[in-house]
Amino acid sequence: MRLHGYFRSSAAWRVRIALHLKGVAVEHAFHHLRKGEQRAPDYLCLNPQGLLPSLETDDGAVLTQSLAICEWLDETIPAPPLLPGDALARARIRAVALAIACDIHPVQNLKVLAALRAIPLPEEAVTGWARRVIREGLEACEALVAGGEGPFLFGAAPTLADLCLVPQVGNARRFGAPIDDLPRLRAAVAACEAHPAFVAASPERQGDAE
Repeated sequence: MRLHGYFRSSAAWRVRIALHLKGVAVEHAFHHLRKGEQRAPDYLCLNPQGLLPSLETDDGAVLTQSLAICEWLDETIPAPPLLPGDALARARIRAVALAIACDIHPVQNLKVLAALRAIPLPEEAVTGWARRVIREGLEACEALVAGGEGPFLFGAAPTLADLCLVPQVGNARRFGAPIDDLPRLRAAVAACEAHPAFVAASPERQGDAE
């Protein structure tokens, strides 16, 4: 399999974690987002959205969208499960994962921030927007998992929700959005950052890291 990604892409980061949790080795193809390499014609033939990541499977299929890729991995390699438990438990895990991947991350990604800068807005207004979106979204996630057992968001093992949380907290740190007063999220991040799969998937350990 071949994973198309970028070391700092939150979405690609999620998939890298899933691959390491499942023990799947892949070939990596790097596309520099800030240089626009994801818009190259040959990559657009692979992924018409021009987004990262994409996963080329061993049988030649191409999968796009990080959560779809993670769920495909979970269905084809069931252990360890990213979506454990009964239907209600899985729905709650998906709710947190989607809150991050669909509601927090997209509105402070490179494309949106570039559009804000092009208005033009002062840089502090742009980064302030990102910081506010991240903070408000993570506050909601804290409430969604309040009262649950750790050390991860949904118990003793990482789930799809943790795969989304860690890259988003990486963005929170970059933009200065605090999480010190969000104890459940903070504890889950600490547990993840001590886990070998999360360590191996971290941006600074990737072949294209800057």
